[in-house]
Amino acid sequence: MTETAHDRLLIIDFGSQVTQLIARRLRELSVYCEIHPYQNVTDAFLADFAPKAVIFSGGPDSVMREGSPRPPQSVYDLGVPILGICYGQQVMMHDLGGRVEAGEHATAEFGRAWVTPTDHKDDFLTGWFLDGTGREQAWMSHGDHVSEIAPGFQVLGTSPGAPFAITADTDRRFYAVQFHPEVHHTPNGKTLYENFVRMAGFSGDWTMAAYREEMVQIIRDQVGDAKVICALSGGVDSSVAAALIHEAIGENLTCVFVDHGLLRLNEAEEVVGMFRDHMNLSVIHAQEQELFLGELDGVSDPETKRKIIGRLFIDVFQKYADQIEGAQFLAQGTLYPDVIESVSFSGGPSVTIKSHHNVGGLPEKMGLKLVEPLRELFKDEVRALGRELGLPDSFIGRHPFPGPGLAIRCPGEITRDKLEILRKADAVYIDQIRKHGLYDEIWQAFVAILPVRTVGVMGDGRTYDYACALRAVTSVDGMTADYYPFSHDFLGETATRIINEVKGINRVTYDVTSKPPGTIEWE
Repeated sequence: MTETAHDRLLIIDFGSQVTQLIARRLRELSVYCEIHPYQNVTDAFLADFAPKAVIFSGGPDSVMREGSPRPPQSVYDLGVPILGICYGQQVMMHDLGGRVEAGEHATAEFGRAWVTPTDHKDDFLTGWFLDGTGREQAWMSHGDHVSEIAPGFQVLGTSPGAPFAITADTDRRFYAVQFHPEVHHTPNGKTLYENFVRMAGFSGDWTMAAYREEMVQIIRDQVGDAKVICALSGGVDSSVAAALIHEAIGENLTCVFVDHGLLRLNEAEEVVGMFRDHMNLSVIHAQEQELFLGELDGVSDPETKRKIIGRLFIDVFQKYADQIEGAQFLAQGTLYPDVIESVSFSGGPSVTIKSHHNVGGLPEKMGLKLVEPLRELFKDEVRALGRELGLPDSFIGRHPFPGPGLAIRCPGEITRDKLEILRKADAVYIDQIRKHGLYDEIWQAFVAILPVRTVGVMGDGRTYDYACALRAVTSVDGMTADYYPFSHDFLGETATRIINEVKGINRVTYDVTSKPPGTIEWE
């Protein structure tokens, strides 16, 4: 936990798949919050964290099962507002003297439901039930249900399967809802969070300007006069981390940009130019194209490609890092979702879902201490911080780009000729997207060159060139995605440009696969 001067809201996680959305909604309201799994929230933890308010997340368990997840009883004695969501409502009712029963067909609810108000009024519902219909859409996902509310609570809203859809003990400032206000399918859910944090007394002081100022001082205190090295990929996370650390320690930061020959058109020049020439950072441009492409020669298996690139990246970064005298710290662009996912919900702090080392395990290999200035931020907050630091929108708003680069957009064997064709086709495609004002609507877009040649006709001649696939998806976090619904006019215009302008391609297709079942990248 990072020490912070901000008022803090604690989210106790009971295993919901959408707990991160709660935190994101609160951060959007300029409220600082942290997610912690229920088993880590002890009496000592609560005393140290000193939350100004607490939220219980949803979860898949049943409060009637012996040993099911629970918060410590002391949380109810903190004297701060508490909001229980779905399973969190059931926990609250069960702990405080209410009753929860197993789900039955008549009371289980999954999906869209309509909540209607009762005669009891409360500030928690300010801004709700105002559209003239007398009801609000909410997203339900519960089998068990509250059958008897705890003493001191009143019912503020009901739904067909949840007679206690919204409950409140206003004297103790305890609130509970059976639905999920954090998800998109509860359209007015954000209003409930706004009301809750306002009633809890949060001032909304969690801003990127404040974070920038505080983190600069934290970095200076941590690093002192030591040297820091940063693996700079040109992506949003590493770029913002580098800019923030440079503001804190100046010339004591050295960035290493590894050019593996698998970058997009002019990408190396743009990244190195911006950071070296315009931001005055010390950047080592490690031009190792021949090393990477040489070892990838003849390799077609996608997993083997990834392993070769990952191994070589570590070796190359190590080589250049060894040239930086006095380096004691390694900077990484670890984000808050990485931190959350590295703590297991079910197994406690000693068991991890996945470890996150943005540069492939370098901390253990190099024996350096970590500087992770973005570890409290979500992706949208990183972009906001980047704008605060003055990075251009062309970098802040960039689509994600995979570490293996164009290697996984070139199914089958990689050749220099195919990479050159792919770079040019991708540049035309992205230019088309920008020209039509669609770039910011799309999560990620790219071209994949296919390992097949097709017969075509250009003028009076026969061609036998590569086919390519266009890919563009919409997504919130990359976990799920759907294809972007381009117009046929756009696709036709783009295909014509690629075929006319890129020698080596004579056929263009568009990938309309969602994730799942597909992945965003082709390999």
